Amino acid sequence: MKRALTTVLIVAAVAYLGVCAAMFVCQRSLIYHPQPRVVVAAESTLKLPVEGAELVVTVRPKTGPKAIVYFGGNAEDVSFNLDSFSKAFPEHALFLLHYRGYGGSTGSPTEAANHADAAKLFRTVRAQHPEVAVIGRSLGTGVAVRLASEQPVARLILVTPYDSIVEVGATHYPWLPVRWLARERYDSALRAPRVTAPTTIIAAEHDDEIPRASTDRLLGRFNPGVAAMTVIPGVGHNDLGRRSEYRTTMQMALR
Repeated sequence: MKRALTTVLIVAAVAYLGVCAAMFVCQRSLIYHPQPRVVVAAESTLKLPVEGAELVVTVRPKTGPKAIVYFGGNAEDVSFNLDSFSKAFPEHALFLLHYRGYGGSTGSPTEAANHADAAKLFRTVRAQHPEVAVIGRSLGTGVAVRLASEQPVARLILVTPYDSIVEVGATHYPWLPVRWLARERYDSALRAPRVTAPTTIIAAEHDDEIPRASTDRLLGRFNPGVAAMTVIPGVGHNDLGRRSEYRTTMQMALR
């Protein structure tokens, strides 16, 4: 019996270590789910060369000082927002970034690449539009917070944000040592105290992807008076955009 129990424990330990190894190696495939783009018209497409890749940016050109740069979720075709954003923000030029591997952009997405690409896009946009607001949704909130902590962002909107991807992963996989295994961290809580742009956080009442505690922890990391949160009732993580309150909250934030 003792030998059999020892064998079972060894097999279980080996299996557990195997799962940990697989999680470490394959974690980016769990985070990033590249999507094709719906809007492919040449007049709505900007090609942005970056180190090691060429990015596709879905755009709505508009003269004037105001622009919006948008970073989407991990399985989002950001071009899908072009029509609704064009109607909601008629005074803004729009720049919706397709991460590497998404929507025709070349390369593979990583945290480091996304941050570098976001900074390159922001500098490109600000050269023509001095008042650049940044919107991030879900995964993209981590990109947006870091950008706002390093660049002169005019306003920041975070839709269903988290304190860090690591903490979200630890919640979803409590039986794995996620904090040790994670290479992609998107630690927004670390960056938030450096953000000075007026910040609006939009949360979904029934978000089953980003725990409310994670969003609350992020809100608490901003300096007093910088960030405020609006909770949209009766919606989850993926259907938030269907509610009119989602659009009106963003419109109010960018006035």
